[in-house]
Amino acid sequence: MKQILQSLKTGSTEVAQVPCPAVKRGQLLIRSSHTLVSAGTERMLVEFGKANWLDKARQQPDKVRMVLDKIKTDGLMPTVEAVFNKLDQPLPLGYCNVGTVLEAGAGVTGFTAADRVVSNGKHAEVVSVPLNLCARVPDVVPDEEAAFTVLGAIALQGIRLVQPTLGEAVVVTGLGLIGLVAVQLLRAHGCRVLGLDFDADKLGLARSFGAEVVDLAAGQDPVAAGQAFSRGRGVDAVIITASTKSNEPVHQAALMCRKRGRIVLVGVTGLELSRADFYEKELNFQVSCSYGPGRYDPSYEEKGNDYPVGFVRWTEQRNLEAVLDMMADGRLDVKPLISHRFALEKAEEAYALVGGAGPSLGILLQYPGTDEQADDVLRKTTVHLGGMNRHAALAMTGGGAAATGTVPSLRGVAGDAAIHAVGASLGFVGSGNYATAVLMPAFKEVGVRLKTVASSGGVSGLHAGRKFGFEATTTDTAAVFADAQVNAVVVTTRHDGHAGFVMQALAAGKHVFVEKPLCLTLGELEAIQEAMDRHDAAIHAPMVMVGFNRRFAPQVQKISALLKGVTGPKSFVMTVNAGAIPAEHWTQDLDVGGGRIIGEACHFIDLLRFLAGASIASHQLTRMESRTGDSVSIGLKFEDGSIGTVHYLANGSKAFPKERLEVFAAGRVLQLDNFRKLRGFGWPGFSKMNLWRQDKGQKSCAAAFVKAISDGGPAPIPFDEIVEVARVTIEVANAV
Repeated sequence: MKQILQSLKTGSTEVAQVPCPAVKRGQLLIRSSHTLVSAGTERMLVEFGKANWLDKARQQPDKVRMVLDKIKTDGLMPTVEAVFNKLDQPLPLGYCNVGTVLEAGAGVTGFTAADRVVSNGKHAEVVSVPLNLCARVPDVVPDEEAAFTVLGAIALQGIRLVQPTLGEAVVVTGLGLIGLVAVQLLRAHGCRVLGLDFDADKLGLARSFGAEVVDLAAGQDPVAAGQAFSRGRGVDAVIITASTKSNEPVHQAALMCRKRGRIVLVGVTGLELSRADFYEKELNFQVSCSYGPGRYDPSYEEKGNDYPVGFVRWTEQRNLEAVLDMMADGRLDVKPLISHRFALEKAEEAYALVGGAGPSLGILLQYPGTDEQADDVLRKTTVHLGGMNRHAALAMTGGGAAATGTVPSLRGVAGDAAIHAVGASLGFVGSGNYATAVLMPAFKEVGVRLKTVASSGGVSGLHAGRKFGFEATTTDTAAVFADAQVNAVVVTTRHDGHAGFVMQALAAGKHVFVEKPLCLTLGELEAIQEAMDRHDAAIHAPMVMVGFNRRFAPQVQKISALLKGVTGPKSFVMTVNAGAIPAEHWTQDLDVGGGRIIGEACHFIDLLRFLAGASIASHQLTRMESRTGDSVSIGLKFEDGSIGTVHYLANGSKAFPKERLEVFAAGRVLQLDNFRKLRGFGWPGFSKMNLWRQDKGQKSCAAAFVKAISDGGPAPIPFDEIVEVARVTIEVANAV
């Protein structure tokens, strides 16, 4: 299927061939008929992409501060690489979609195949959208008009915050699409409306919808006009739907309002507020959040948990329904707002119009119907990216073994590089930021055949496939495990999927590298152990590897080497300045991320287990009281008498090193700061080992996994240690 993607690095727009998204639980798979280009939001994104690096930084000062903090802790080059990786990822455009339901995911009620629906789906031939972000289209509302529903909901939410009453005088500043819809909805509320804009055509449309207008381009004074419009009392409310960096719209709104008037910002403006403007009149100022209650709430949007109507009358979905009702009975007329129509293939022309100086308003994108393209053609879940990387080509030599569905033998291949090239043929499940920034580059550098990358939405997988030379990208995860040419799977999904994918890999007889954690529960751990037990007697048993990269870091390897000459117990203090993550983030969700102890602190339990070289005999947890409960101290005691403490803290300063390891042994001390500076105190012949750039061992970890596959040697991390660390971590996280 085709989808519109935009580069944040260059601002260029493309119509890309992307695998059809997988329909998830609680979602609808929708075949698009029309989408609406949001002139405000999408123009802003295009302009941001075309801006130079300095202008990009100026537009996002908060992100610049984050970058500077990361440089202090991680170093310049890792930070630059992280920024470039983020900007390199394509952005799917669009959020105003109308189409027909192809399939309802598990758990969906109230919708069936062939229903016409609106959603906040992207500009794509097929989209998968959560249930609560969809609404059924009345029969009398054409698809072209229904495409305006999401923008209508944005306007409606701003109006709901204003709480207009019959006969009130309301100003709408900025008469773009949202502003012109707001004019009509306010008129339907029985309000008198005054519209402000610089564009004569938009002013004419507002006038045709029943508003009085002020032409700012002609130099008319909006404050004086507002006073006259309100019969000298001051207007009751102002809705700002303009997009500008200026503070003037808010300042003018304050001057126009009566005492205790209301101002709601729906658009984007400067927000340097004058206290005097608001103080004397006791004005109410509020920023509207998109389509209404539920927006950005994962429980509502992703999990489908609706708010009780008796407590939250107007949610995102119910606002969508209300807008459609207004269209159905004629009180909201969006036909005059359509200025251009483009076929999907001409989307680049549409965005040239959006980013240009020419006049435009509502730009509709039209998609092929079933008479032009059958559903089964659109629903293809795999895109072949054309050509093989050089390692795949090497694997094909000598009889074309890869073409026959087998992984070539290692016998007779000379040299380590060649062995690595044919030894591992990888499928990736998951293509998020960590996968594309760290793991894929690491595996590519080692030298493997990158066969297929799977992602649920398709876009991130396409980007990763192109960037790293995968042969194909898919949204059908099962196809990766079924592919006979894939002998190892790398799992980089959200944590709740890890155990299931590990089990699938083992069932398929494939090696599996799973980014931490291995699993979330003791029950999942037991199931993985049983699956491995079934392979124990096999000559070529699959290997399970967890991405505990820190034990492979060069400075940690040096510490391990130094400790080998120490007799007697050791003491380890691991301080992790983890930083705060909101309680709403998926990693804090115990069902999805497992919480931060299971999700990340496992790294440090494994690190101490590796350096101690002995099993964990006992453990205990001390937790600091907080909403998220992710500031803890974990005490470990090892079988050889060594002890370790992991201070995993979310309440520290970013100016302090993120990770500090201290080792006390035999009257000597080692201190490692952020995997850049290692110092020895009292160590004969060793004082320091500093690196130019941070190295947490990700590349060495990947290389060890690939070498084990290629050489047929033992797993880089013994499976019983992986199980031990997983069990201890889960027990620690569950401790009261």
